[in-house]
Amino acid sequence: MKIIYYIIAVFFVIFIHGCTGRSQYQLLQTEKAVEKKRVSAASIEYKILPQDRLRILLYKDPGQISAEVMQKFTENINPEGVLVNATGYVKLPLIGKVKVVGLTQTQAANRIEALYRKELTDPSVYVEIMNKRVYVLGEVNKQGVVKLDKEKMTLFEAIAFSGGLTDDAVRNSVVIVSHDAQKGMSIRKVDLTNYDTMNYASLMLRPNDIVYVQPDEWKKFKVASDNYTSPFKTLTAIAAPFVTLKYLSE
Repeated sequence: MKIIYYIIAVFFVIFIHGCTGRSQYQLLQTEKAVEKKRVSAASIEYKILPQDRLRILLYKDPGQISAEVMQKFTENINPEGVLVNATGYVKLPLIGKVKVVGLTQTQAANRIEALYRKELTDPSVYVEIMNKRVYVLGEVNKQGVVKLDKEKMTLFEAIAFSGGLTDDAVRNSVVIVSHDAQKGMSIRKVDLTNYDTMNYASLMLRPNDIVYVQPDEWKKFKVASDNYTSPFKTLTAIAAPFVTLKYLSE
């Protein structure tokens, strides 16, 4: 009977330890309150950052841009994209350095196109950020990098690409970490269980966002109990043969 009480006491201590205080298992912990704030539609547009890689295309309309100019442009543009340098500039044929940091894809295309209009007749420019991706961590079935094949992706799409949520996922407080060239890093939480608190903009992800699905209290308890019961399991495994021999000898 004493052994039963002892085992119950051990598991009670494990439960209390696993459910209180900071968990070493849980990421992105902070003492500050993180609001489940609504995000405006304008704030979800990604702004180009240093070290981004851009695909820049100069369209040729018949009779407007000579084959020689197009060949020169194509030869001087890396097929793997143009790298935005540390100061926020890209270097392009005919027009030289152009500052694109802090601009959206559309704004960058308009700026580059305006500069080419000084050299060419009615040029058309297309800009795309090539290294668009988000990172999904935590209680999903497939953690890792999700490539953005389009300009925008929703939180639900990113979770779907990651194999969906696990049974231990906290669904009412999914953490999204974003970085803005002007505002720096920001954290927001999204409740996927309450339709009334969601809006379209809050669910939109930007390139380089980090999505973290937190573990529930039961998962933290299981991890804590595994850490504490491992020594007991080892001792039990070692003692088992001796107990068996003693039992047989009697």
